[in-house]
Amino acid sequence: MRRLRLVAVLLAALMAVLPAGCGFFGSDPHDAAAAFLDALAKGDAAAAGRFTDDPVAATELIRQVRGELRPQRVQLTVGDVRSGDRIASASFAAVWDLGRGRQWRYSGAFDLLPANTTDGWLVRWSPAVLHPRLGAHQLVTLREEPAEPAPVVDRAGTPLLTTQTVVTVMLDHSETPDLPGAAAQLASALGRFDPQITQQSIIAGVNATPAGQPSAVAVLRQQDYEAIRDQIDQLPGLSFPTQQRLLGPDQDFASQLLPGIRKVAAEQLQNAAGWRIVTVTAMGQEVETLATAQPRPVPTLTTTVDRAVQVAAEHAVDAVPNPATIVAIQPSTGEILGVAQNRAADAQGPLSLTGRFPPGSTFKIVTASAALQSKQVTPNSPVACPATTIVGQRVVANDHLIDLGTLPLHTAFANSCNTTFAQLAARLGTGALTDAAHQMGIGMDYAIAGLTTFTGQVPPAESMVRRAENGFGQGRVLASPFGMALVAATIDAGGQLPTPILIRGTTTQTALGPVPPVPGEVADAVRAMMREEVTAGTAKSLAGQTQLFGQTGTADDGPTGANDWFVGFRGDLAFATLVVGAGSSAPALDVSGRFLSALGAG
Repeated sequence: MRRLRLVAVLLAALMAVLPAGCGFFGSDPHDAAAAFLDALAKGDAAAAGRFTDDPVAATELIRQVRGELRPQRVQLTVGDVRSGDRIASASFAAVWDLGRGRQWRYSGAFDLLPANTTDGWLVRWSPAVLHPRLGAHQLVTLREEPAEPAPVVDRAGTPLLTTQTVVTVMLDHSETPDLPGAAAQLASALGRFDPQITQQSIIAGVNATPAGQPSAVAVLRQQDYEAIRDQIDQLPGLSFPTQQRLLGPDQDFASQLLPGIRKVAAEQLQNAAGWRIVTVTAMGQEVETLATAQPRPVPTLTTTVDRAVQVAAEHAVDAVPNPATIVAIQPSTGEILGVAQNRAADAQGPLSLTGRFPPGSTFKIVTASAALQSKQVTPNSPVACPATTIVGQRVVANDHLIDLGTLPLHTAFANSCNTTFAQLAARLGTGALTDAAHQMGIGMDYAIAGLTTFTGQVPPAESMVRRAENGFGQGRVLASPFGMALVAATIDAGGQLPTPILIRGTTTQTALGPVPPVPGEVADAVRAMMREEVTAGTAKSLAGQTQLFGQTGTADDGPTGANDWFVGFRGDLAFATLVVGAGSSAPALDVSGRFLSALGAG
């Protein structure tokens, strides 16, 4: 038995070192050809090489060609195989899937010879085995033919992004004898375009760059570079390569929208590019074109951005020192009209689209909808609005401890009674607020072309105390300005949640799928409450704005203090305004007022 085991081990070792596809797999040339093509299709260059009479050269060239083409899939099919005593030949059909709809199809053939050491067959290697027109000392490479860029326009057809020349300011540390001095001069010149470029930031960027590589200090529009060229052109270690980029009308315009739009435009351009497969010499010189496809026309990319809305929003938020944002949506279509942040907000990230903030009393829009849908109240139901109330062990207080006694629900809404809505929410079912929030977009996970968003979260609450806290927008409720703009848009659209979209012709997906609309009578009731909020409630400073509907909110948010909200709609425009750390509702009302006034009458 020990001898038998030893023989088995020796046989296994012998199989491991013998070339694959030789006599061990039979003497049939068809099998050898099929095994070679199978290894080649799978990208196993070493295995394919072992099926040839020159494994080293075959393996190297196969690796080089696959490295150049980077195929997603290769399909190689054996055709006719003819064999004699000392030579055989095989034909094959090839389909190389190079991604983005690019397919390279051709036919080829190769000879096979009997192996010297076994009764198997080997492919007689030459570069022409891979393609009949591939010669010695040549490679195959893929070269793109760029498509003609198409216009990127706003909803009115006005150019939103145009191709412009940009200049990158590169700093090579190895050629800069006085780095602190050069960084100080650069910061002085570049700071006018970006205050975040400082001597310290430039030095930090250089130190973080791998040795021997220059550091990118800034990317400037051509006209901005020309304005400071005399100040920096002679500094040692600097270079100024140029390239073409899609840019907006100015550096700060729609800073939260244009990067995503630019990415979609770039993908569209890439997908439409033509291509050529060519043979080249070892020095990269073209020899022959093996396959070609012309670039496809690129359609105009039309966004939903309304330039007037975007500009009005930007001017409104720029007027306050705190981080401030406005998101505007068209309720009838879901089209995103504008997203604005001031520089203080930009420094903290995309607060308008993915910020996570307690929505405070603006969430009473959702709570009111949930309570009305539960049939426990009507807009005219008498409710208590004491200065404080206790739910479980939680003391809930109204802002400034206002005590309005007993009053209709619509009046409690207009006066933003925390105590009223805490009690209403406490009596709701575990998931009632969650469901009502989904009806208005909060908690929906949208996949929007050109945007990354977070609408918010309203987890189901088993605890009566937690439901009470959630009911006036504290507790575990979180929302972004984008999410709250959807809430306002839903009420303005009669209870039907609009599907948000930024680029026309694209489809927005959501993991939750369709949700039932807010019943029309409930949406109408909440709409009337939001109008009373403006005419006689906490937003009455905006009563002069024609047919404005809204809800204010101030929400404690830990170390940032109280954030300030106003959520509303006028005509076919819904919006959410957030001023971080403002401490009262006045700043958000002021920002919203400037925004609406700049747009004129609704």
